[in-house]
Amino acid sequence: MGRTVKDGEQLVLALYVRDLERSAKFFTDLGFVVNRRDGVFMELRWETSLLFLVEMPDVKPPEKAIGNLRVVVDDVDKLYQKARSLGYEIVTEIGDRYYGMRDFVVAGPDGIHLRFASLKA
Repeated sequence: MGRTVKDGEQLVLALYVRDLERSAKFFTDLGFVVNRRDGVFMELRWETSLLFLVEMPDVKPPEKAIGNLRVVVDDVDKLYQKARSLGYEIVTEIGDRYYGMRDFVVAGPDGIHLRFASLKA
């Protein structure tokens, strides 16, 4: 059987969010691009990867984050400054990590955490 999806689309995370516009603003502020929208559904793209947002106003965010979504970028320091200047909550300050990356974690709506990282030089 041949491959039926494009590279970067084989594994796609769909997040349930209470307010689609608020969540879309968070992601696009930090560099995601809106690919398409259809009612309560939005498809975002980061380079060749996809992320789906589905509006579910009654969804209850977790009391505590259960993980994060890592996005590798060229200049993590620049994005860190942007996230801070936009007033987003930084839950893990930027720093060099033992696993060979420089990264930080930012909190978004509905308990979503994004980890932005660059490979250490």
